[in-house]
Amino acid sequence: MKCTKEKRLSYTEKAKAIMAHMSLEEKIDLMSGKVNFGREQIDEMTNDPLKHYNHVPYPNAENKRLGVPSMRFCDGPRGVVCGTGKSTCFPVSMMRGATFDPALEEEIGRAIGREVRAYGGNLFAGVCINLPQNPGWGRSQESYGEESFAIGQMGAALVRGVQEENVMACVKHYAFNSMEISRFKVSVDCNRRTEREVFLPHFKECVDAGAASIMSAYNLYKGVQCGHHDYLLCKVLKEEWDFDGFVMSDFIWGVKDTVAGANNGEDLEMCSTIVYGDKLVQAVKDGLVPEQRINDAVLRLVRTILAFEDAYTANYGEEIIGCDQHIALALKAAQEGITLLKNDHVLPFSRDTIKTIAVIGKLAVKPNIGDYGSSRVYPKYVVTPVEGITKAAPGARVVYDDGSDLERAKMSALSADAVVFVVGFDHGDEGEYVAGEGGDNYTMAVGGDRKTLNLHADEIALIKAVGPQNKNSVAVIIGGNTTMVTEWMDKVSGIVMAYYPGQEGGTAIAQILFGDVNPSGKLPYVQPLSESDLPQLKWDTTNQWYDYYHGYAKLEKEGKKTLYPYGFGLSYTTFKVSDPHFGVKAGVITASCTLMNTGTRRGAEVVQLYIGFKHSSVDRPVKLLRGFTREELDPGQSRLVDISCPLSKLEWYNPTTPGFEFEHMEYEVYIGTSSANHDLLAGSLKL
Repeated sequence: MKCTKEKRLSYTEKAKAIMAHMSLEEKIDLMSGKVNFGREQIDEMTNDPLKHYNHVPYPNAENKRLGVPSMRFCDGPRGVVCGTGKSTCFPVSMMRGATFDPALEEEIGRAIGREVRAYGGNLFAGVCINLPQNPGWGRSQESYGEESFAIGQMGAALVRGVQEENVMACVKHYAFNSMEISRFKVSVDCNRRTEREVFLPHFKECVDAGAASIMSAYNLYKGVQCGHHDYLLCKVLKEEWDFDGFVMSDFIWGVKDTVAGANNGEDLEMCSTIVYGDKLVQAVKDGLVPEQRINDAVLRLVRTILAFEDAYTANYGEEIIGCDQHIALALKAAQEGITLLKNDHVLPFSRDTIKTIAVIGKLAVKPNIGDYGSSRVYPKYVVTPVEGITKAAPGARVVYDDGSDLERAKMSALSADAVVFVVGFDHGDEGEYVAGEGGDNYTMAVGGDRKTLNLHADEIALIKAVGPQNKNSVAVIIGGNTTMVTEWMDKVSGIVMAYYPGQEGGTAIAQILFGDVNPSGKLPYVQPLSESDLPQLKWDTTNQWYDYYHGYAKLEKEGKKTLYPYGFGLSYTTFKVSDPHFGVKAGVITASCTLMNTGTRRGAEVVQLYIGFKHSSVDRPVKLLRGFTREELDPGQSRLVDISCPLSKLEWYNPTTPGFEFEHMEYEVYIGTSSANHDLLAGSLKL
C-alpha cells in the first residue's frame, strides 16, 4: 500500500506512544546525524571500501530499543548516488524538464525508488527544484528549468514516483539556493511577491504531492540562515502549507546554531552531529529550547519512518539496480529531452549518402553525465557520442578529431560527408562547487557557477573555422542550461541541445542525428539574443537581490526579442494547432485545440497553455505558462487536446493583506507550441 499523507498521519498515536518511553537523550539522538567521517565505510554488496560516505545508504534517526527503524539516506537526482558502477544514470533533471513529460518523470521516480530500496535505503534526497535566477548557476542542471509552474509539475511527479515505491522523497534546497560558489555565505533578498509567486510555489506543489521531507538550504534569506528560518520552516512550510513530514539540514554546514536550529524548525541535523546531540540536550536542560519543540520534531520523524517502513513489502534485490528496464527508461528520457534548435536541411543524416563522419571536439569521447558533487551517479557504463555514432552508422567510417589543431580539423571536415561538433561543458565548468580540486572553471575549482554562458573560446574558434568547411555540419551542445550560440550559429547547419543525457546519451544523440528517433524536446528556458537580457548576478558575494522578473517573463515584459522562446524545439515532422476553445467550469479554466501532424513521420509535440494579465491593476507578467501536455501523433493524425488550469494558479500575492488574491478581470488565454506569440492561438475569458 502506498504511503500517503493520510497513512502517515494515522501513525501519529503510535509514534506518540513510542515517544512516551523515550528519554530526552533518545529523542535528541533521533534528531542528530550519525555519519562518522573517521570510520571507513564498506560497500556491503562487494565488501569493498568506499571513497565517499555518499556511496552507501547511511543510517540516521534510529532507535532499536523502541523499534524505530533507521532512516537510510541516498542522494540524487539523476539516479541513486550509491555504490560504484551499478546505479542507473538518468539524464539530468534539466533534460528531463525538456521532455515536458510528468508521466515519464513519475516512471523514473519509481525506478529510482526501486534502486534505493535495493541498496537498502528508504529516503531519496534527489528532488532538486531550485529555480535559477540566472542560468549560469552551476547546479541548475539538477533542476527542471526556469519556470516555477513546470518545475512544480515535474518535481511533484518525481515525488509521486519515488514514494509509490514507499521511499521517502526529500525535496531540496528550501529555499532561494541558486548560487553555487557563494552558497555558504550569500544572503538572498527579494520582495514578498517575488518570494511567493516565483521562488516558493514549486515547493508547495511538491508538499501538496505528499513529499515526506524537505531539506533546508545553506544560504541565508533576508539575513537569516535558511536552516534556522522560523518564517520559512515553521510559518510557511509547517503551518501555512500544513506539511506533515520532517525538515533536514543540508550537510554539515546547513545548521550552525543549536538553539536557533531547534527552535526554528530544523528537525534533523545531517549528516553528522555538530550542533545537535549533547549540545541540544544541554540547551533543553538550560531552558533555551522547549521540550515541546523536540517532541514535535521527533513525532514528525518517527511517524514518517514507521509509515514508510510498514508500507514497504516489495523486497527488491540487487538485480534491479541498473537493470535493462531502468536503462531503457534512461534512454527514453534522453530521446524525449534532446532538443533540436536549428536544422537547415541537414538532419536527419542519411545512411545512404553519409559514408564518412567527422566527429570533432574533446567532449565527443568523454563519459560526460554531469557534475561530480553530491549528485554524481556511478553507472556500469556510459555511451559517449563517438560510441553512439559509430554504432548507429555501422557502414560508415567515423573519424574522431579532438579539435585542438584547427588545420587538421579542417582537413577532417573537408574529407567527410558530415561533421558533428561535440562542444560544451563538464563537471569542471559547472556543478556543485568543490574548492581546491584543480578544476578548469574561472574559480580554479571543480564545479561552481559559469562566468559566461558562452562556449569555451577554443570551441567557438573551432566552429567558426571548421564549420564552413562542410555544409553538413551539426553542433551538439552538452551542458546544464542556456548556452549562447549567436556568435557561431551561422557557421553550422544544425544545432542540437543534448544537456547531460545520462549513461545512454551517446545512443540517443546518434538516434536523433540519423532520424531513428524524431526529436521532441522543448527548451525549459528561454534562449536570449544577449546574456545581458537576463538578470545579472554577482556569483561571489555575500548579498544578492532576486528580481521578480527572470527568463522569458523578463524578456517579454521588456519587449526584447528572443533567439529561441521558452518551450521551443524543432521536429522532423510538422504540426498544426487549430480550433482553440476556452472556458471555465467549477473553478477551472478549460482550454482545448485540435493538434494535427501535418508531416510525413510520427512525432511528439508539447501543447502549452499560457494565461495573460494585460488588464491587471498590479504589475504582472505579460503571460505565464499554466499548463502543458505532450502528445504523440502519426502522420496525418489529429487529436483533440485538453488542458486545464485551476483559477488558484492565476492568483497574485498581496503583501499588504497578506495573502493570495484573485483578480476579477479579463484574462488572455493562449494555446500553442511555445511562449512566442506566433506559435500561439489566443482568446480571452472574463473571470
